[in-house]
Amino acid sequence: MAHMLEETAKGATMAWNGQVPWHGLGKQVSNDLTPIQMMQEAQCDWEVIKVPGFVELPDGKRILVGWNALIRSTDHKILSTVADGWEPTQNIEAFQFFAEYCLAGDMEMHTAGSLDGGKRVWVLAKIKDGFAIKGKDLIEPYLLFTNPHMYGHSNDVRFTPIRVVCHNTLTFALSADGKTDTVVRQSHRSKFNSERAKEILGIARDKLYAYKEMAEFLASRKAKNEDVVTWARQVFPLTTSKDKQTLNLSKGATMTLAQLDKQPGAELTPGTWWSAFNAATYVMDHGLGTVGDAGNERRMESAWYGKSRTRKMDGIKLALEFAEKSEAADIIAKAVSNAKKRKAGETTEPVTVAVAGGSGKAKKAEKADA
Repeated sequence: MAHMLEETAKGATMAWNGQVPWHGLGKQVSNDLTPIQMMQEAQCDWEVIKVPGFVELPDGKRILVGWNALIRSTDHKILSTVADGWEPTQNIEAFQFFAEYCLAGDMEMHTAGSLDGGKRVWVLAKIKDGFAIKGKDLIEPYLLFTNPHMYGHSNDVRFTPIRVVCHNTLTFALSADGKTDTVVRQSHRSKFNSERAKEILGIARDKLYAYKEMAEFLASRKAKNEDVVTWARQVFPLTTSKDKQTLNLSKGATMTLAQLDKQPGAELTPGTWWSAFNAATYVMDHGLGTVGDAGNERRMESAWYGKSRTRKMDGIKLALEFAEKSEAADIIAKAVSNAKKRKAGETTEPVTVAVAGGSGKAKKAEKADA
C-alpha cells in the first residue's frame, strides 16, 4: 500500500459505497450507513489528544516549551505540533456534521478516510440532487468535509460535482459572499461550530445551479481545434526553460488533446468546450502521474487539495472565456449577414444572446470558487 493511506489489519483506512470510486481505493460498504458507522468502517474512530511539549534537563526536571503535540489516541502517533490556543476538531464532529442531513434523506454517506497517516481526515457525502447536460451527461453533487490535524490548516467544506460517466471531479470552496469563507472554513483557534457550518447547504445548492449554468453553456459552444490547442497550452504550460526550448506542448496538454475523442463520454457533447474541459479533468484525475495505488492516491489528493484542483478551476474559467469569445464572434457574423440580407431585401435571422456580454460566465466561475 502506498504511503498516503495506512494499511492496518482491517485494510486501508478508507471506506466507500456504490460503484468503485475513480481512485479505486479502500473498502466497499453498504449505502445505508450512518455517519458514525462510516467513520468506524473507514477506521477514523479515534480521538486527537493535545499533549504539552517539554524539554527534560539532565537532572530530570521538565520545562514546558509552549507548544503541544497532537497525538492519535489509538497508537499515540504524533500527527503535528501546535500552539496552546489550537483547538482540535474530533473526527466524530466531522462525521456528525452530516447526521441530520442523512436522517432527513437529503444526503447519504459516500466516501471517508484519512491521508498522510491520519493528518488529514475527510468525509464525502452525496447530495440527493443533480442534473444532466443535454439530458444524458449526469452530474452528481457532493459535499467534501476535510478535518486536518495539522498546524496551519483549517476545517474546510467544499462543493464537489462529479461527472458520472468518467468520475471527473471539481471542487468549489463554499462562500456566502464570494470572497471570504468564514462560514465553512473554520480555524482551530476556536472550537468547531457545527450549527454555523450547517448554513452551507443552501450555498451548496447555489453552487450547483451556477455550475449547471456554466456546464450547459460550455456544452452549447463548439470549440475550434486551434483554440483548444491554445487553451490546453495555457492549462498545462511548459514550466522549465529546457522544455520550452525543445517541446511544443507539455505532457498534460498532449494527453488532453489525445483524449478529446477517447475520454469516457466523448460522444455526449463532441467538439464542444464542455468536452475539451472534461478531457483535461480526465487526464488530471486518471492519467497524469504514476500507475497503481500510489498514483491514484496522489491524484485524489491533488484533485481535492492540490495543484489539480487549482488547474481545473483555471481551466474552466479559460474555457468559459474562449466560449464567450466564440459566441460573440457568431453574433457579430450573424449581424453582418443580416445587414447584407436586409440590403438585398432577404429575410434575416434572429440574433440571440445566450449570456451577458464580456466575461460573465468566467466571472461566475471565479465567484463559484471564491
